[in-house]
Amino acid sequence: MTPTVPFDVDGKFHGFLKLPHSRDDSAWGHVMVPICVIRNGAGPTALLTGGNHGDEYEGPIALNDLALNLEPSDIKGRVIILPQMNTPAFRAGKRVSPIDQINMNRAFPGDAKGSVTQKIAAYFTQTLIPMADLVLDFHSGGSTLDFLPFAACHILDDKEQEARCSEAALAFGAPYTVKMLEIDDSGMYDGAAERAGKTFVTTELGGTGAARAQTVEIAKRGLRNLLQHVGIMEGEPETHPTQKLDMPDERCFTFAETGGIFEPLVDLGARLREGQAIAQIWPVDGTGQPPSKLIAGRDGLFVARHWPGLIQSGDCVAVLAVAVD
Repeated sequence: MTPTVPFDVDGKFHGFLKLPHSRDDSAWGHVMVPICVIRNGAGPTALLTGGNHGDEYEGPIALNDLALNLEPSDIKGRVIILPQMNTPAFRAGKRVSPIDQINMNRAFPGDAKGSVTQKIAAYFTQTLIPMADLVLDFHSGGSTLDFLPFAACHILDDKEQEARCSEAALAFGAPYTVKMLEIDDSGMYDGAAERAGKTFVTTELGGTGAARAQTVEIAKRGLRNLLQHVGIMEGEPETHPTQKLDMPDERCFTFAETGGIFEPLVDLGARLREGQAIAQIWPVDGTGQPPSKLIAGRDGLFVARHWPGLIQSGDCVAVLAVAVD
């Protein structure tokens, strides 16, 4: 990939990461990933990304707003903004790239000689992540999940790094702040940043394949809070009440074992008891058959749910989290 913007020059620059991609309708074509770099002297670097999955919108909206309105005089250090890091998926409104059918958040550390998604991931791993002190990657539930809006960090082996990430996630100022046990971190952007020793924050700000005014406002406020938290912008983060949550084990996750019509029995925000029914799945191949029930694996707050009206075997049905004092 080739950037059309400088990374080490003071000022504000809008441009692209250009990746050659020959295709039927453009023999010498490129994938063009939008990027904005804002720099003002010495200071920390924040790498801010959205569109890792192409059907998630709060991050791209907030990052485009920041790229338009943030000026070099507002900061000390450097801010690197990529509203749609997986541009092919984002333009298609899909979770994975339509070019190579790869989920970018399972493609890291990438391969500079691989497919389009693998090459983009490799550029992040080899060039962008090493520049950063803080990495923020916006997510929401996309087209298939819906979340209570939260900022998150991960449970890490390095407890000093985990503490830095936890403080940054709290500074983001979402209504909920989660310390996540990742059930499958193979190939994730999160892991690439964390293995590089960076302070990493992610989010889940709603979902359903659309943005909401509330969740976009949380994203915009969280961006400025984080930039203030790491000293790139002056001022103190805007404080808002946040409930600290934990996802301590696999019992927080419930998955479907059959497919059919998805009927939720409780709504997001409900406090559930172990063994309580969360949802039921009605068969689609005839009447007269009872639904199969899905139950909570532990006590907890209902923070995420399957969204579409149909569900398949293996789909995530629900995620619970445990309140932390």
